[in-house]
Amino acid sequence: MIVEHAILPVRPGHADAFEAAFAEAYPIIAGMPGFGGLSLSRCVERPENYLLLVRWERLTDHTEGFRGSPAYQRWRTLLHHFYDPFPVVEHFTPIVGDPAGSE
Repeated sequence: MIVEHAILPVRPGHADAFEAAFAEAYPIIAGMPGFGGLSLSRCVERPENYLLLVRWERLTDHTEGFRGSPAYQRWRTLLHHFYDPFPVVEHFTPIVGDPAGSE
C-alpha cells in the first residue's frame, strides 16, 4: 500500500465551497482502480489548510491510473481552482498504523 499525502491550501473564504466540491469529487476518486480509501482533515491552527491522505494499492494507481484518466479532468475542474499555492503531493509507504483511516 502507498499513502498519498497532500496539504491542500484553500484560498481564504472558500472553505465551504471547497468542502462541497470535495464531496462531489469524492465518488470520482473512490471509483478508481487501486483506491483504498481516504481521509480529509481540516487544520485547527490554520483552517484554510486541509490534510488529504489517500490509500492506493500501488504508486502507479495514483500517478498513472488516476491522473491519466478522463475522470481526473473532472476532479481537477472541481478542486484545483481552490488551491493557492498548488499543493505538493508526496507518496509514503506506511510503517506502523493506518494513517488514512478505515473505510
